[in-house]
Amino acid sequence: MADFNWLELIPAVTYYGKNPGEVATHVATAAAAGTFLCGLAVAGRMALGKGEAAITPASRFSLKGFFEGLTEFIIGLTETVIGEKGHKYVPLFGAVFFFILINNFVALLPGMWPATEKMSATLAIGLFSFAVFNYYGVKENGMDYFKHLAILPIKPAFYLLIPLMIVIEMISLFLRPFTLGLRLQANMMGDHMVLGTFYDLVPFLVPVFVYVIGVFVCFMQAFVFTLLSMIYVAMATAHDH
Repeated sequence: MADFNWLELIPAVTYYGKNPGEVATHVATAAAAGTFLCGLAVAGRMALGKGEAAITPASRFSLKGFFEGLTEFIIGLTETVIGEKGHKYVPLFGAVFFFILINNFVALLPGMWPATEKMSATLAIGLFSFAVFNYYGVKENGMDYFKHLAILPIKPAFYLLIPLMIVIEMISLFLRPFTLGLRLQANMMGDHMVLGTFYDLVPFLVPVFVYVIGVFVCFMQAFVFTLLSMIYVAMATAHDH
């Protein structure tokens, strides 16, 4: 179960050592999952409605209300971390949060591997965050943004330490995308491995509790990545460099 991936059913992909009955089971599961996702999409479309109903806040728990709640959470978090100007970054961080969250949720589907389990994907997101906070840092502070690499302003007695400070700050700066990507990838890979192991050992009841923990991990990892990106933007756009 843990080693199966639906991509293996594509004819162009080499497929070894699988029991035909097992394959049929996976195909049936895929059909059920696909039907569920289509139903979810239709329900979401109906929940949005038309005209004023599409922009009116949900009055009860629903798919629309769920995403509205997450969006309001991102808005509040952005304004708390960055300040009054944080609202202009809401679309950016909302996109990052939902992109990671939805990719994380893929891990909860039997026979699927999330993109966030691969270092190439998480590093790409980390590099995107790296480019974003440096871009906004230069945009807000101009060339003064780079003064923080030497911890300027600094007392004259410590001028000799400036080269060392620059090296340390440069290492810290360029490690950020790697630490962001590695943290996300390691946690999602671990969560997927735990879920697959428990499913193989005890395929009944126990995986339900692991799924609950998995949902929490999916949310938490999307939250942590987004929060750290917000903090980096807040530090880069501060005017006290």
